[in-house]
Amino acid sequence: MSSGHPAGLPGVDAITPNVLVLTGRIARADVPGLRAELEALLAHAPGAAVDCDVGGVVRPDLALVEAIARLGLVARRAGGVELRLRNVPPELGALLDLVGLTDVVGNVRQAPK
Repeated sequence: MSSGHPAGLPGVDAITPNVLVLTGRIARADVPGLRAELEALLAHAPGAAVDCDVGGVVRPDLALVEAIARLGLVARRAGGVELRLRNVPPELGALLDLVGLTDVVGNVRQAPK
């Protein structure tokens, strides 16, 4: 009797993760709305990881870094949910590293070149 291969791809979630998409220029005034959107996602799928797609942001700056930090706190307070960034522009990756916030998000995937 053979056990066969496990289903799915290694390193890929078996369920579709929650996705929060950030686009345009993110300002401090946008943070409460983004937090509410993340809280709504987490209410529908508690405990599931959240992918935050930042590929559509324009001119990453410290306001965006602050928004990501606050979203990371919301995720952690919701039972240790992992906030993962995907399609991270190099400028944003450098800013997160510079201010020491790469540990706020669980997995940072660079934007495809």
